[in-house]
Amino acid sequence: MGNEDNQTRADFFLYKLFAKHTSLVSSQSFHPRIPHPLSTTSRMHRVIFHVDMDAFFASVEQRDFPQYRGKPVIVGSAPDKRGVICAASYEARRFGIHSAMPSRTAGKLCPHGIFVRPRMEAYREESRAIMAIFEAYTPLIQQVSVDEAYLDLSSCVQKASGPDEALRSALPLARDIKERIQTERRLTASIGVGANKFLAKIGSDFQKPNGLTLIPESEKIMFLRPLSVRTIHGVGPVTAQQLEAAGLRTIGDIQNSKLPLETLVGSWAERLRQRAFGEDDRSLDLERERKSISAEHTFAVDTEERQVLRAALKEMSADIAQTLARNAAGALTVQVKVRYRDFSTVTRQVRVQDPVTAAAEIYRLSCHLLARDKLVSGALRLLGIGVSTLVEPWVAQMRLAFAGEKTEG
Repeated sequence: MGNEDNQTRADFFLYKLFAKHTSLVSSQSFHPRIPHPLSTTSRMHRVIFHVDMDAFFASVEQRDFPQYRGKPVIVGSAPDKRGVICAASYEARRFGIHSAMPSRTAGKLCPHGIFVRPRMEAYREESRAIMAIFEAYTPLIQQVSVDEAYLDLSSCVQKASGPDEALRSALPLARDIKERIQTERRLTASIGVGANKFLAKIGSDFQKPNGLTLIPESEKIMFLRPLSVRTIHGVGPVTAQQLEAAGLRTIGDIQNSKLPLETLVGSWAERLRQRAFGEDDRSLDLERERKSISAEHTFAVDTEERQVLRAALKEMSADIAQTLARNAAGALTVQVKVRYRDFSTVTRQVRVQDPVTAAAEIYRLSCHLLARDKLVSGALRLLGIGVSTLVEPWVAQMRLAFAGEKTEG
């Protein structure tokens, strides 16, 4: 047995001894090949994985029901019922189907699609099994939704001499995770490897499905240059149109630009510059249960123009609806937030009986709150939407379906 194996065993013994006396960690979450994060050095190079399951709900259906394989599977409400799409197989995506799309729209785009009612408990059970695989590699996991998570693997590469070597030395772990998911769960995942959450997320989207993309620190600026500005999380259709109108169509355009971005995106300008150069210092949020979802838009110029406000509301509503769909959730509470020129801030919310899932519903309720309490009484600096009280989204849709059947009978 080599010295490295002896050292690993010694580390494992000390780890279990420490855990026994502190009750801070569980030996079940420790992988013998990986030092615990508490043993890392202050000069540790950061290694973040973003693991994103490929068409998760639809893939589970195709795995469990072989007759669906190779066919356009659409998970969500039936096309003749009110509701939204939760997920679509890659065969269905070729027809333009995507999550949070109204089911009726999906039915028109893909009339021969196989519409499957979600099996939420099956997906959650599968998600727990996949998260258990991740826990064998690191206890530092930010579960973003049932089908994606960030993993901090920095502790396993602490002997690397530089950031690029640290990232490359973590590649075997990424391949191992993908292989275990495919072997044990008969599903595929795409993994992005980077020095921060932004780059890891860019990487996981880059070669879907079943991809593995590493973005080295020394090459990140060149890697990002040809990508659309819409690739940056937070740049929705309205913001993208503003940037493109100013000649900023790619991330490289932002890198080269001397324009004062504050005039285009307001207070978000500095963060946009940072993302364009691959910088992101956000830490992992280790809280597993998601309690709310929100989005905000800071205007470049304070405004009360209804057209501008409506466009921002629609963009945020679509973003929130997509996140709800990925989390297989509906919301019983919708909130709006406004900030005025003098930085005073007001929030208002409404509680509804049936879970909200669709962008149109979120938009309608947000407009209702703004109008009901006359919140646009002057120019706004910031506008935001939030949803909370997250619950199963399908109860209300089933109730509506039964009510419809009764009426027809």
